[in-house]
Amino acid sequence: QVQLVESGGGLVQAGGSLRLSCAASGRTFSRLSMGWFRQGSGKEREFVATMHWSGSSTMYADSVKGRFTISRDNARNTVYLQMNSLKPEDTAVYYCAAASRVYSSTPREYDYWGQGTQVTVSS
Repeated sequence: QVQLVESGGGLVQAGGSLRLSCAASGRTFSRLSMGWFRQGSGKEREFVATMHWSGSSTMYADSVKGRFTISRDNARNTVYLQMNSLKPEDTAVYYCAAASRVYSSTPREYDYWGQGTQVTVSS
């Protein structure tokens, strides 16, 4: 079992930055691929970014490439999402997710989910 707790969401103006954090507990963090997903109001949950459990590979949604960066600190059992040049369309609840031995952009491949943190970008 893995517990995930996100933090760092909030209200920011367009063009601003936020850094989301996700603290994991309960299983060996270094064996988990970690992903970020988001769900806007009335929309389906969508992929944002993921990092391979080895830390050697990352994937990003086209909509965030060049603006968002995923990183992990295995010593702190934490994954981060640095979000720069934020746009109003980035407004959503952001979820951290963990997958054991799977490296994927598909939500159903992830076994564990956090409770989400709200990000609101004003124009």
